[in-house]
Amino acid sequence: MKIGELARLTDCEVQTIRFYEREGLLPIPERTSSGYRVYQTQHVVALNFIRLCRALGIGLADIRRLRDLQANPDLACDEINQLIDQQIQRIHQQVESLQVLESQLRQLRQACHHNQKASECGIIRHLQHAAVVDCLSALKSGEEVKANGTGDVFS
Repeated sequence: MKIGELARLTDCEVQTIRFYEREGLLPIPERTSSGYRVYQTQHVVALNFIRLCRALGIGLADIRRLRDLQANPDLACDEINQLIDQQIQRIHQQVESLQVLESQLRQLRQACHHNQKASECGIIRHLQHAAVVDCLSALKSGEEVKANGTGDVFS
């Protein structure tokens, strides 16, 4: 099959398939005499494996390692377990970060309870204040900051 059919079968962009080939995640396909890539069932399976790993948030380096281990079925799976444990820890850290973000957004949302002009909105005022504080902090650390003539400060 040609790359377009592989893309259709796996719901994957052609550019992504080529990228995975360049990265060594997909086996290099044979080519026809006219230079077209010819993909086999093994490419469909490999691409689906990669896409499943990506759906689990597994990074390319870890997928590469899993593919290497997959190619050596006699090796112990301790490294695979460790790799997945590390992914679980990364996901846990992301969940904690998202919970902090949610809390910050809920607090910010409490700054405005009325339907009023944007210039009077507590949310905008809080965000503007935080932006100025960040800007002043940057000034103290030596970064160049300019005023745009409206009282707003930007870098």
